[in-house]
Amino acid sequence: MTVELNERFARLARAVAVERDKSAFAQLFDYFAPRIKSYLLRLNMQPQEAEELAQEVMIVLWHKAGLFDPAKSSLATWLFRVARNRRIDALRRDRGKDLDAEDPSLLPSAPEAPDLVMDAEQRDERVRRAMSVLPTEQLELVRLAFFIGLSHSQIAEETGLPLGTVKSRIRLAFGRLKKALEDDPRIDTDD
Repeated sequence: MTVELNERFARLARAVAVERDKSAFAQLFDYFAPRIKSYLLRLNMQPQEAEELAQEVMIVLWHKAGLFDPAKSSLATWLFRVARNRRIDALRRDRGKDLDAEDPSLLPSAPEAPDLVMDAEQRDERVRRAMSVLPTEQLELVRLAFFIGLSHSQIAEETGLPLGTVKSRIRLAFGRLKKALEDDPRIDTDD
């Protein structure tokens, strides 16, 4: 997730906390609720339970957005931590199920190794440099598709561009990104 996107989510969360901004909340809900549900499904929750828990996490955001501190974590990290904790609470409440001490969702997340953090930061910087060569219209479509998560059809609807134009510009953007990554000696493409 880009710094720009994290900042956008932090602004939206602040608007929810300070102004009870329903539009800001709707944007955060549309982005995070399906991702949280998907995360919970990967943890072997039943679809209905995952849906309910994802909605519960979003209710926490509505009521407790003021507790989110962007200096400590991204909104995504905060929300997924809430989801993880709520899942643990749900498992504890459900006396019919025994907690499995080996369940990865019950174990605290290990901090990332410093070399992995550094590699990720370098990779992110390389991608930012490569993306700086894109024309504005291509950069915006890439942002909508890969950072906001819109489908090509949704992008076409939002921008008013024909679907074929959206697909074509994204394909051209990837060609330019590939060339920029290959041509920049500071960008290691062997990963």
